[in-house]
Parts: sequence; C-alpha cells; structure tokens
Amino acid sequence: MNEYQKRRFTRRVVDALFKTITGKRIAILGFAFKADTGDTRESAAITLVKHFMEEKALITIYDPQVEHEQIWMDLTEVSPMYSLHQIKKQVSIATSALDACMDAEAVVIATEWKEFALLDWESVYENMSKPAFVFDGRLLLDQAKLTQIGFKVSTIGRGAEIPEGLMI
Repeated sequence: MNEYQKRRFTRRVVDALFKTITGKRIAILGFAFKADTGDTRESAAITLVKHFMEEKALITIYDPQVEHEQIWMDLTEVSPMYSLHQIKKQVSIATSALDACMDAEAVVIATEWKEFALLDWESVYENMSKPAFVFDGRLLLDQAKLTQIGFKVSTIGRGAEIPEGLMI
C-alpha cells in the first residue's frame, strides 16, 4: 500500500463507522510488512495505526511474529509528538487474534497471515460490537462468507461491499 492508499483506507474505515472512530475499538490483525516474517520496515500497519490514533480510536494490535518492543518502537518513531505512555493509552497489544477482536467495532487485516483466513469468524462476530465491520487490506478473506455471518465487509482493491445503505 502506498501512502495515498493508506490514507484512503483510513478514511474508508472512518466513514464506514459513521464518520468518526473517536473512542471506537479497532483490531489490527498483522503488523509485519508481509506474512511469515517479523519485519516491520515499510509496514502499512504502522501508518494505519498512526492515522487511527490521530482520529482518537482505541486500537488493539495482534501479530504472531513481531516482537512487542518492535511495535512500540515503530509507533513511537512514527508519532514523535506522542510519548510511549500516551501511545499506550490508545494502543494495546493482544496475545491472539481472537483477543484483539474482542469488543471491537472493526477488524482491519493489515498482513496476510494464513491464521487470519483460518480464524473462527463466527466466534469473532459473536464477540464484537454490532454492527461489526471487517476491512480486508490484503484480499485474504472470503468476503461472501463474512457477509453471510453478518459482517459489513470492505476490501482494498475490490471496492465497498457494505450493504444496507451504509456508505463508504
């Protein structure tokens, strides 16, 4: 994702969540640049989290390989106007994808980890606030299946699939 796409993706999330994400919980699944690595250089997730922080969202991150200290370092570096203490008021790190999604209004797929495609999405849906949104930035998930479960789904590269008159 280039910088324009990252900003547009952020705007899509904000618009879909009724034009504001202030105080809303967003789960970021994946922080690495790509799956099967702990490398965060040029990771889209870093910029997305920064933009969500600017919008005053509450963010929970889960990545199966990126060390927590690396996440904190990346977020501190990209947001020099915030201390680590301030960042931790808005951002937390979960130990599993299911934990990251608990009580969230939206899930953002930022890295194409296979485990995210294999998640029990019905359990994820049951434990999220409603309406529950999924924003697939990696074209990883089965959009039709998620919609059938009850999610409002949007994917980068495919356009919006958010039904029932919700605009993004």
